[in-house]
Amino acid sequence: MLRNRWSAWSGIGGRIDWNTHESDYGVTVPDLPGCFSAGDTLDEALQQVIEAIECHLEGLLVDGEPIPSPKTVEYHQSNPDYAGGIWAFVTVDVTKLSGKTRRVNITLPERVLNLMDKYATEHGESRSGFITQAAIEYIASRESVTR
Repeated sequence: MLRNRWSAWSGIGGRIDWNTHESDYGVTVPDLPGCFSAGDTLDEALQQVIEAIECHLEGLLVDGEPIPSPKTVEYHQSNPDYAGGIWAFVTVDVTKLSGKTRRVNITLPERVLNLMDKYATEHGESRSGFITQAAIEYIASRESVTR
């Protein structure tokens, strides 16, 4: 299964009033500007942010935009917009967002294939999931350099 682990930040200092819905916890996803959720409890807000991330990523895919690679919490902690809150991680299975799969035939050096399989197995991934994730991260890293 192809998964991305996203940082989620919650500023718990006060209540968030969003239209007529009041909630105690607001959660934003720093790597996905405009992606946020809220809930009456932190657990509920984190569960809701998974759906918000899925919707946000689906919108990026529909618009032909790349899915950005999540950055580390350390990267975001230096941003004053995220001071005073708490950090959590949520995992999103991006395979259900990417549409149908297609079988392809590729040729790789056996040593590289063995390294990929070892890494994928150690991280609970499949070979296909590993290749897909590596390609997505590579493309995102190259596109962020050119922007």
